[in-house]
Amino acid sequence: MIRAKKSLGQNFLTDKNILEKIVNIVPIEGKTVLEVGPGSGNLTSLILNKNPKKFIVIEKDNDLVKYLDKIFNNQIKIINEDILKIDEKILSKDKITVFGNLPYNISTEILSKWIINLKNNFWFDHLILMFQKEVAERILAKYDTSEYGRLSVLANWKLNIKKISDVKPEAFSPKPKIDSTILYFSPKKNYHKLKDPRNLEKVTRVFFNHRRKMLKKPFNQIFNGNKIVLNKLKLDLNLRPQNLNIDMYYELASEYEKLIC
Repeated sequence: MIRAKKSLGQNFLTDKNILEKIVNIVPIEGKTVLEVGPGSGNLTSLILNKNPKKFIVIEKDNDLVKYLDKIFNNQIKIINEDILKIDEKILSKDKITVFGNLPYNISTEILSKWIINLKNNFWFDHLILMFQKEVAERILAKYDTSEYGRLSVLANWKLNIKKISDVKPEAFSPKPKIDSTILYFSPKKNYHKLKDPRNLEKVTRVFFNHRRKMLKKPFNQIFNGNKIVLNKLKLDLNLRPQNLNIDMYYELASEYEKLIC
């Protein structure tokens, strides 16, 4: 019998209605599909029933890899690796549709990695991901709210995001102590161009590390009190990081790139 490992943040999704909802969010027949953290294979089976052209799963747990290999018998390509160590761009020449019941303890790290590693081309066409509800609220948050932060700015930079539904603990085995949320992401056609996404990551990290402070401290840390940038962006340094809308952070990242080039 397969048991979820707390050390890996495993909670297996077992609710058939939720599983059906997830697999029907986008058409996947004839597509290349990636499932991150397939667990005991409940969603994996439904994805296979939709006849994808190519189906890859990434699973870190050695015991689950052996189990999945036995159950699916070469119907899927299993990569026994940590998702954080994989370069997804080399998995397929085709755009990939990604499903993931992400481990709660590294879900934000996974999403941030995918966003920061995006250059000019998207390696995926759809992301259907499960997060802890609190994390999903941070991803969807608007400025001037307490949930708004780095994750809101990063996630909304190149991606359209739609909430599909909340999921109660009873849908999992073992039951987590919190609610979860399914989010759907798709690439934006138009977005603020930056030379290096890591510059946006740095700007948001510095600013939101001082989220309770006024903007003067993080602005000086990044821009060393540059009056030209300050006047150009018409920044009020008496505001706090959560008071700046998403577009302002993209402008700040652009100005930072000009200074370091």
